[in-house]
Amino acid sequence: MLREAAAGRYERFVADLRTMTAIDCGSHDADGVDEAGAFAAARLRELGFEVRVVPMAGAPGSALGSAVVARRRGRLPHGRSILLMAHLDTVYERGTAAARPMRIENGIAYGPGVCDDKGGLLLGLLAAGALADADAEDYAELTVLLTPDEEIGSPASRPLTESLAARADFALCLECARENGDIVVARKGAVDLRITVRGRAAHSGVEPERGANAALAAAHLVVALQRIAGVNVGRIRAGTRTNVVCDEAVLDAEVRAIGQAELDAAVREIESLATRIWVPGTSAEVVRGEACPPLEHTSSGTALAAMAVGIAAELGFALGAAETGGVADANFAAGTGVPVLDGLGPVGGGDHSPAEWLDLASVVPRGTLLAALIARLGAGPRR
Repeated sequence: MLREAAAGRYERFVADLRTMTAIDCGSHDADGVDEAGAFAAARLRELGFEVRVVPMAGAPGSALGSAVVARRRGRLPHGRSILLMAHLDTVYERGTAAARPMRIENGIAYGPGVCDDKGGLLLGLLAAGALADADAEDYAELTVLLTPDEEIGSPASRPLTESLAARADFALCLECARENGDIVVARKGAVDLRITVRGRAAHSGVEPERGANAALAAAHLVVALQRIAGVNVGRIRAGTRTNVVCDEAVLDAEVRAIGQAELDAAVREIESLATRIWVPGTSAEVVRGEACPPLEHTSSGTALAAMAVGIAAELGFALGAAETGGVADANFAAGTGVPVLDGLGPVGGGDHSPAEWLDLASVVPRGTLLAALIARLGAGPRR
């Protein structure tokens, strides 16, 4: 019954995907994000959801669109509450949608955001609609959260995600499946670090011995940092002029690890390396910036994945589970302690590139899987 209901919504999915990929909605394009959000909100209202638009405050001089929160009561008042998460923003600049409108070749859809995450977002709507069509809304409440800033680390929407996740029994993230169809059971956490190396300026030709070259110390430090698993020094700034011994260098680095303990250990190792005297007269200071908790392997996550794999087998297709280095809103939900499963969108790939694609043949089976998973989880007693 659910498969037939999902299949009945397939043509609407493709039409809506074409509409949404025609909207430029880069993270800092507030008008575009809000246009995409308004379209999704209208579809959610058609499905009987109560919809709330939540403005997001960006950093000074940075405009962000609004989040969308939609709720629908199920038919089991004493059942469980499920949170579905997807994001409205993409990485593409304004003009990309016109330059690369969605096209379909051999059952594959190509276009900006077709996989990340418009396909995932729309699959959530398809699954919710299929549950309603099949009279199978076996849950207490289904909440849909659409964030406007996931591609830049969710700086504004993170508290909203955490608040909704903390009140849910389960959180299902609609990032698309891996290219081989795997769902995602673990994601690395990440910490941004700024390392400032200070030295002493001097004339590089007349009296270089009076200087202490911060750039040289930073170079030694970069080599040491890159030997630590999960560390990437992505940006380096040093010096002002070629005839002045550099008195300051700034390194912006990122650490990623699959577990919080490993993440903390890597940061401590970096802080220890920064205390070494790489060049006499220099010193270094490490300041921690944005931090994203890992979506770690847990018993509850493993049980969720096993349920999804079992449902897929019942539906006639194999499903694997994987871990990935990329972070998502699923990480923030997991940080609240709620059981989380990710990668539940259709099968796609080529994210953030002109080759981004979505396998349309995966829409109905993955939509059926998502709908069945919602109903099976929702039918249990409250945790």
